[in-house]
Order: sequence, then C-alpha cells, then structure tokens
Amino acid sequence: MKEKFARWNVLFMLYLKRDWKKIMIWILGLGLFSAGYVPAFEEIGKGQGLQGMYETLQNPAMISMVGPTPVDTAAGYTLGAMYAHEMLLFCGLFAMIIAALHVVSHTRKEEEYGLTELVRSFQVGRQANSFAVIAEVVCINIVLALLIGGVMTSFGADTISAEGSFLFGASIGIAGILGAVIALVMAQIMPTSSGATGSSLGIVGLLYIIRAGTDVSNVDFSMINPMGWTYLTYPFTDNNWVPLILAVAFSVIVLILAFALEGGRDMGAGYLPEREGREAAKKSLLSVPGLFMKLNKGIIISWLIAFVIMGAAYGSIYGDMQTFLSSNEMMSQMFTIAGVSIEASFTGTIMMVMIGMVSILPIAIVNKLFAEESRLHLSQIYSTKVTRAQLYWTSVIMAIIAGLVGVLLASAGLGGTAISAMGDSSSMNIVDFLAAGYNFLPSVLFFTGLAALTLGWAPKLGKAIYAYLGYSFALNYFGGILDLPEWFSSTAVQSWIPRMPVDKFDGVVFITMTVISMALMGLGYMGYRKRDMVEGA
Repeated sequence: MKEKFARWNVLFMLYLKRDWKKIMIWILGLGLFSAGYVPAFEEIGKGQGLQGMYETLQNPAMISMVGPTPVDTAAGYTLGAMYAHEMLLFCGLFAMIIAALHVVSHTRKEEEYGLTELVRSFQVGRQANSFAVIAEVVCINIVLALLIGGVMTSFGADTISAEGSFLFGASIGIAGILGAVIALVMAQIMPTSSGATGSSLGIVGLLYIIRAGTDVSNVDFSMINPMGWTYLTYPFTDNNWVPLILAVAFSVIVLILAFALEGGRDMGAGYLPEREGREAAKKSLLSVPGLFMKLNKGIIISWLIAFVIMGAAYGSIYGDMQTFLSSNEMMSQMFTIAGVSIEASFTGTIMMVMIGMVSILPIAIVNKLFAEESRLHLSQIYSTKVTRAQLYWTSVIMAIIAGLVGVLLASAGLGGTAISAMGDSSSMNIVDFLAAGYNFLPSVLFFTGLAALTLGWAPKLGKAIYAYLGYSFALNYFGGILDLPEWFSSTAVQSWIPRMPVDKFDGVVFITMTVISMALMGLGYMGYRKRDMVEGA
C-alpha cells in the first residue's frame, strides 16, 4: 500500500508551490464572495425587508433556485437565515465546479500531456499524484472554510453567530471536496480528460436539477442528494452539522472507489473505451465544415441534450406555482397588484439563467479552434489551399448556429413542460417562451463575439470569457437581491437586455448588441488573419 502512495508528500509540496497564485485567487475570490455580502444584506433587512424577502422566496420558483429555509414564519426570518438561504447553495455550487476542474486538470489532463509518465519515471508511487491533488484540494477547502467563517464573524452582525459562520464556511468547503472526489472518479472512468470534465460537470448539474425538484416537492428527499448535504445544514437557524458528517463519509467512500478504479487501469486509458472510428473516413471530412463538425459533435450533442433537460426540469415547477399562490394570500395580492403573473416573472429570471448556460456552447466551439491549433492538429491543413478565413468563419458560424439551436431547445423545453404542467390555467403559450428566449440571443452573440475577438488577438485568454460569463451571470442573479448600483450592474451584458415577458421587447438594444457582436467577430478575424500560428511562433 505504501508503494502506491510513495512520495505523495513531495508532490503535494510541489503542487502547493506550483499552484500558489491559483490557490490565492481561489480562496480569496470565493471566500470573499461567499462572506463579504453581510453589510449589504443588513441594508436589505432593514424595516420590513426581512419579512418581504421571506415572502418573496417562499414560492416554488424561488425555492427551486435558492433552496428552502427551515424558518416557518416571516417573524423568525433573521439576517443570518436570509444570508444562508440566498447565498449558501450557489457558493457551494461554485466550490464544487472549481474543485472538479482543478482535479481533472491535475490528474487526467496531465496524463494526456505526458507529465504523469515523466513523474512516474522517478521513485514515485502509482497513485501518489491523485492522493497529492486530493490532499491539496482538502487543504484549500479547509482554509477556505476558515476564511469564510472568520470574515463573517468579524462583521459582528446580529444573528450572524460564530458557530453559524463557521458552519456556513464548512458547508462550502465540503462542497468543494465533494466536487473533487466526484471528478477523481470520472477521471478514471472516462477515456479522455475532456470527457472527465464534461461528465463531472454534468453530474454536478444533474444533482442541482434533481434537488430543485425535491426541494419543491419534498425537501426530505434532498437529504439523499450529495448536493443537499452542502446547504441543508441551515447555518444561523438549525446549525445542523449532521449533513456534513454524511458528506465526509460519502467523500471517503467515493475516494476509495476512485483509487480502486485507478489501480486497475492503464495510464492514459479509461474504463469507457474510446469509440473506434470507421475504416474509411466520410467524404464530409474532406471539407472544413465537415471536419469541424466531427471535432465538435460530442460537445454540441451533449450540451443540446443538457439544454432540453434543464428546460424541462425548470418547466415542471410551474405546476406548483398556482398551488402556492392559492395557498398564500399575500403573494397572490402582490402579483395581482403588480399585474404580472408569477409564471411570467419566473420566466424572465429563469430564461436569463438558461440562456447564460447556452452561451457556454458557442464559446467552447470558438475556443476549440485554438485548442486544435495549440495541439498541432491543424498543421497539415495549413499547408493546403484551405485559407484562414475558412477556418475562422467556419468555427464562428458553427458557434452562432449552435447558439440559435441551443436557445430554441432551452426555450421549447421550458415552455413545453411548463404549459403541460400548468394545463388550462396557463396564461402563457409556447410563443411567449420562445420570444423570451430569443430576446436574450444578443447576449449569446456577444459572448461568441468576445471569444472570436480573443481567438484573433490573444487566444490564450479564451478561457477568460468563461470568467466574464460567470461574473455577468452572478451579477444579474444577485443584483436584484442586493440592490446594486445601476452602473455596476451594467458591467454585466445580460443586464442591458429587458426580461420578457415582464418587460417589453427593446428592438434598439437587440439590434445594437447584435451589431456590436458582429463587429467583435470582424475584429477577431482581422487578428486571426495576421497573427502567427502556434507552431510558427
């Protein structure tokens, strides 16, 4: 046993030294984001703020997004209860995703790059690398949990107790560890690192969607969901540490499974075999569009299926909204006075969330061109009569088409399931859902344009587009809750677009953003046409 993990401690110290900048950004960024909004929530809670927010977050649509609260009455809804209710689930989700990406990049991706083979040529155990990476993630999340607890306690706010603060931090920390062990298992099963990344994020997304349904229907079922153990601790109210014990036990079991799987496979191989290709290639591969479709087929199909499932999952919640309104007189009056149905209000918000997810696919397709370039897979093509314009515009046009289809499937999935769930009581039809979805199309084009711009001028910054997408999403999602200044909210591109069907369609904004996006793509091409390719650099 010792031989398998020999010199893991040396690798562990080496990784800390190598990743220290990333670790600092990880801990400070996520830690301050999770703990730093206490003063803002104090402002929100003044006067009747707490009671108003409690009623607002009791409808099934909001529960599906932020999770439940154990508080039964508005009078018992304290500042701490509100903070945990609105922040804990999403901060835990971010922690899971970051940890999963880190583990895959330091395990399976390094195998593909040949770094693991180089490391194993020394007196290093066969599984020392994986153990060192997991130890690194555990240490990071412990420090993260302590930082969050310390920062929240330092505000000295009423009902933000020390125990609740450190439970809040520990809940986010354990979410990161759960994401890491899930990713380590998938790194053993999948045939490639991209497959491991996709499946890990897919599992996290699936757990989130499942918990949305169980939180609305019966929260007890959420306790059998690993993601549920990260936010059903209810800091500042119940202060329930039991879910964390379950999460630790689950993590240990999954970690043992991951090491068992790793011990039985060859380096560079997974338990799921790579699909063998045809004996003779299709004629479509003789064209640039055919080749690029082949390269992107897997990611396009998987994301499009995810959009349909995501839309259907959220659409199934609409049926509970009418039931909720009929049982809550205050909320019924609020929506009647506002002149907006709860379905329309939820559609405007959830469409922003889903179209934000749709934006990931075009970015990935555009970035794929540089990924293939940096792996020298396109070197032979450069020596043929294929022009750079063909390579560039094929990728960009494919990204635009994927965005159009993604919006269609997400909107139709949401609308079709919602109308079915609401039955005769539905006040919206499928056209309303499609209009609400395509209303956000300029934001998809804008992110496509940004990805194209970086591809042309600074391709190594292509992944930074994901960071801006995440920032933009978080700002829109939490902006309404935190009442952020308008100028600050305007730094997120989705905030420029009115949310249909609550707001009216704004043709000027739609056309302006579309033109800006096209201009970004054009500027990107100017850079791509002139810059050195990686092999020539």
